[in-house]
Amino acid sequence: MRSIRRYAVYLACAALALLILNHYKYRFASTTRRPTEPSSTISKTHADESFRWESVNVDYPVQSLTPLPTAQPNRLPRVQFNFPAESEETSSIRKTRLDAVKTAFGRCWNSYRKHAWMHDELAPISGSYKDTFGGWAANMVDNLDSLWIIGFKDEFDVAVEAIMDIDLSKHTEGEINVFETTIRHLGGLLSAYDLSGDDRLLEKAKEFGEMLLKAFDTPNRMPITRWDPVTARRGPQQADDVVLVAEIGSLSMEFTRLSQVTGDARWYDAVERIVAVFDEQQRDTHLPGMWPVVVNARDKDFTQDTMFTLSAMSDSLYEYFPKMHALLGGVEPVYKKLYDDSMATAIKHNLWRPMTPENVDILISGNVRAKDRRSARLDPQGQHLVCFAGGMFALGGKLFNEPAHVEIGQKLADGCIYAYKALPLGIMPEDFHMVPCESREGCMWDDNKWKEEVEVRSGGSFTADEIIANSRLPPGFTEISDRRYILRPEAIESVFILYRITGEQYLQDAAWDMFNAIINATETPLANAALRDVTYSKTQIAEGKGLKPIKMDSMESFWMAETLKYFFLMFSEPDVISLDEWVFNTEAHPFKRRLP
Repeated sequence: MRSIRRYAVYLACAALALLILNHYKYRFASTTRRPTEPSSTISKTHADESFRWESVNVDYPVQSLTPLPTAQPNRLPRVQFNFPAESEETSSIRKTRLDAVKTAFGRCWNSYRKHAWMHDELAPISGSYKDTFGGWAANMVDNLDSLWIIGFKDEFDVAVEAIMDIDLSKHTEGEINVFETTIRHLGGLLSAYDLSGDDRLLEKAKEFGEMLLKAFDTPNRMPITRWDPVTARRGPQQADDVVLVAEIGSLSMEFTRLSQVTGDARWYDAVERIVAVFDEQQRDTHLPGMWPVVVNARDKDFTQDTMFTLSAMSDSLYEYFPKMHALLGGVEPVYKKLYDDSMATAIKHNLWRPMTPENVDILISGNVRAKDRRSARLDPQGQHLVCFAGGMFALGGKLFNEPAHVEIGQKLADGCIYAYKALPLGIMPEDFHMVPCESREGCMWDDNKWKEEVEVRSGGSFTADEIIANSRLPPGFTEISDRRYILRPEAIESVFILYRITGEQYLQDAAWDMFNAIINATETPLANAALRDVTYSKTQIAEGKGLKPIKMDSMESFWMAETLKYFFLMFSEPDVISLDEWVFNTEAHPFKRRLP
């Protein structure tokens, strides 16, 4: 029996490891090909005949639909700062920065069009391409709204025309990530429709919606988050018992918006069934108020795992609570309840202040392992991905009249700015550890304590000074376990939201420093590339003494769809995609808010 249990644990760990690797909003291509001239065909398919997903048989039909809320939207609190008129000098600086971002975007788009047209990702060093999201032109669909917002209207028209040829009966992968397809493709099409009013985009969004709805065709109507379209056509399916909570909990904005613009409640009904489980089980987890990283969709049990975080694998679940409140015009009270209770728990257990030489007043969100509240134990990790939390707290603070949450959001955003500045390239790594202060009121710098923790984290094989030198650890950092920067948007996302909410000029200046650092380190002859290690200095990279190439041949669609878009909006006039009129999904696609 012991050996059977050990094997079961091994299988569970292996499954979780695969989920973790696949969730991090990047998947380096399993399919890489040489450049092609622009075309509107999908290269490799798992189906010979074309069909439409609305014609596919439903095995477990819904007996009663949850109707879309139709009550008059509430007048929600103002989100954006009341910006004063700009001086001539300030306007000139802002416009110069705006033009620099537009130039960077245009350069990347032109390279994509030349080398990877209708494919999911441009390989920015080799000029080849990758199809990692079904081969459904992820980079093109993901960037429709970017083209519109940044001012490439002619390119937008060309892209819309090409997207009409995407055939969802054909795909390049055996398994589709429902979450990624929802936020990138469905979200991108809906946002572009909201911006342009082009009915063709709504029709294509409905095609994606029909396909994605088939992933919900299970006995309990819980979705299969890693879904095989071919298997789905052959017969009945059932949801998985090991599911990342973010992947099942972050479909609500896109499905709701599709129901809003079509008047068809099927998509809203699908995600409301998931929200009901979160609502019912919120107080039943090992850390009441939050849900664990891994949940069981097959049995509709979201309570059993013991890992709790706002970071990777959970992130957008929490992000969507205040955003759904805004999208629905505040008429559905469950989202405030879910936000209030989860953030109260996160503030108490997950947020921590790091010990720094400057004793800066910043916060970072870490991970908690808990079998109950008394046993809750913090892992003082920081992640680039969790930098979104600053914007989430600030937005929630404004929408729910919680000024303390805006302050928390600002300290979290400042923590990410600090991590950018602390590294030699001026870019934050994927994840790291620091020494937490015992109190959020702060703690004095203690060089000995820092070095002791460095040794503990390393296992004690070397002295602290050797580890710090060999691992290139900035003061205060005890470990950098993932040194990459994969062109992530989360830090600039929160800096942008905090700027629009507070009007603080230092945030624009910090964003400009971030933009220049990223462009200088990632630019290639074609576009921009992910980085393998941000702990080397510019001098070390230039000398190249025994170093592997720092740049990786990867540029995920979120580089243009999120990172560059947020930089562009950072330096746009405040009424461009106002937060009082629009709300962003987790892939930076703005949806129109329902307003009174």
